[in-house]
Amino acid sequence: MPKQTWSDRFESALNPIIAEFNASIGFDIELLEYDIRGSIAHAKMLSHTGIISKDEALQLITGLEQILLEYQEGHFNPGIEAEDVHFAVERRLTELVGDAGKKLHTARSRNDQVGTDIRLYLRDRIEEIREQLRGLQQVLLKHAEKNVETMIPGYTHLQRAQPLSLAHHLLAYFQMLQRDWERLGEVYKRTNISPLGCGALAGTTFPIDRHYTASELEFGGLYGNSLDGVSDRDFAIEFLCASSLIMVHLSRLSEELILWASQEFNFITLKDNCSTGSSIMPQKKNPDVPELVRGKTGRVFGHLQGMLVLMKGLPLAYNKDLQEDKEALFDGVKTVQGCLGAMTVLLREGLEFNRDRLMSSVDEDFSNATDVADYLATKGVPFREAYNLVGKAVKTSLAAGKLLKELTLEEWKALHPKFEEDIYQAIAPQQVVAARNSYGGTGFEQVRNAIKEAKVQLLEGHST
Repeated sequence: MPKQTWSDRFESALNPIIAEFNASIGFDIELLEYDIRGSIAHAKMLSHTGIISKDEALQLITGLEQILLEYQEGHFNPGIEAEDVHFAVERRLTELVGDAGKKLHTARSRNDQVGTDIRLYLRDRIEEIREQLRGLQQVLLKHAEKNVETMIPGYTHLQRAQPLSLAHHLLAYFQMLQRDWERLGEVYKRTNISPLGCGALAGTTFPIDRHYTASELEFGGLYGNSLDGVSDRDFAIEFLCASSLIMVHLSRLSEELILWASQEFNFITLKDNCSTGSSIMPQKKNPDVPELVRGKTGRVFGHLQGMLVLMKGLPLAYNKDLQEDKEALFDGVKTVQGCLGAMTVLLREGLEFNRDRLMSSVDEDFSNATDVADYLATKGVPFREAYNLVGKAVKTSLAAGKLLKELTLEEWKALHPKFEEDIYQAIAPQQVVAARNSYGGTGFEQVRNAIKEAKVQLLEGHST
């Protein structure tokens, strides 16, 4: 086995089973681009402070750029013998530039190095995910603009409650994603702090310039405590927490799409490009995308729980346990990005709303009962009394096999003399929805205002 970085301290090589168990190169190769970026900044700083010569720094930078090119072209594929991505890069660098390569690790530990790499990686992924959130919001907003006056039954306890504007329903998810976008912005700020220069745990005796490397890597600040800098994974936990909430929102939307696509609801029709059929039941069209999103949600939840358990008992500072943070983080990123991408495609081109069915569905139940009570309240009847009278009206209608709209005026007046001919207009679905014009409500005027506000939020997002 090749010589390891610590081998002069030890008399024998690692047992092959332990070497394989100990290695992280199988997954932390994901960080290679960021490891090289961080190393280039470190080499520049070493030259800037006079710790190494300008010529040595140039050799290091040239060699690091060569390694990145080799990796991108598929020619650099380190195996388990490299242990991790950091040693793999350092070893290859020494092969390329000789003894100068051995100076790269001056005033740096793998502890602050890996902390820097992870933050650089996650910064980029956060920006990508925020952009994906914006893309999904835009698709929801387009559907909302087309369906302000399309109505859908609103539910509580999965029982018909009150009719809604379909746009209002879709904009609820827009707002959930807006919070996700804002939350990731906060996570970005706490990810964008440089641990480079914290060393193994106590800083370094070399006259380094941590502000220089932070500026080179476009970090927004520095860790002020070296122990905290190398051992902090709060930002990773926060990211997985924010990701879990994204998945909660996607899963809730998925559940509704699955219900809406069923024959019982028939609110949407899935298109062939985003669904599959059954192997034995040719009539079926399955909602694969939302089902997979709903299923993958548990993966992200699991990674969050795993990270919390990983960190809860670690003494300061760095411990090998922290090697376990990467696979959870990488898979969490991959899962969230995959689900956002698939859901965006599904909503953009994989389904259509069955407007006739939606409009008829709000006209076939008792979800206008509250509006009957409101009608009486506007005519001076105390609301609680009106509420009880409407309960009797529903009971009477059910006994007669009628809907409220089918009661005669005589039947209405038998319940209370305040009922007049205008009750029929008051309980018509279009009026029921339009009348809920309080700020944030489902009234058509409010929904149009909400669409305008949503467009402003998207514009503001592109300017920050």
